[in-house]
Amino acid sequence: MDIKQAITTRRSVKHFDPEHVMTEIEINELMEHAILSPTAFNIQHWRFIRVHDSKKRQEIQDASWGQVQVTEASLLLVLCADLNAWEKQPERYWREAPDEVQGYLLPAIENYYTNHHQAQRDECIRSTSIAAMNIMLMAKGMGYDSCPMDGFDFDKVAKIIKLPHDHIITMMITVGKKKQDARPRSGQLPLDKVFLTDSF
Repeated sequence: MDIKQAITTRRSVKHFDPEHVMTEIEINELMEHAILSPTAFNIQHWRFIRVHDSKKRQEIQDASWGQVQVTEASLLLVLCADLNAWEKQPERYWREAPDEVQGYLLPAIENYYTNHHQAQRDECIRSTSIAAMNIMLMAKGMGYDSCPMDGFDFDKVAKIIKLPHDHIITMMITVGKKKQDARPRSGQLPLDKVFLTDSF
């Protein structure tokens, strides 16, 4: 499947075949492509929690107001991010870069994020959102469907996955074999209403 087809046919599927099992090879392939998504300063602060345990899946479904895709999907991912990744050994993000690049970027990371809490949070949301699109398009290319989710109690899910205090959850994604098609697109805005040049 080429990229244009993946984009045009990707839909948010709500009903999956609960009997289908993704192989470990498929899951690893999917996630190896997720981590190729870009992050500011290459800090790679996303963390992807695969919820496999059936009891935890049910708890998360309960925290998602009963949405069945949480337990029916072959794969449930909770997309999280480390708010403080920028200060946790940042040299590892540039360990293979030339010395002059490291000498410029490492102080730049510190200067940009220190006491800039909104930027720390914003980068987490931006980066996990980009990774989410990689996941969904890669899944489509592999013959799977997906659904991004924010309809859940974030605090409850954080407790279920034992989220560290300096991390945030940005969304969940379900992946699997669809059992039922998504509804037709319900009201796509025309391009000229959202794509502008130079200013509003």
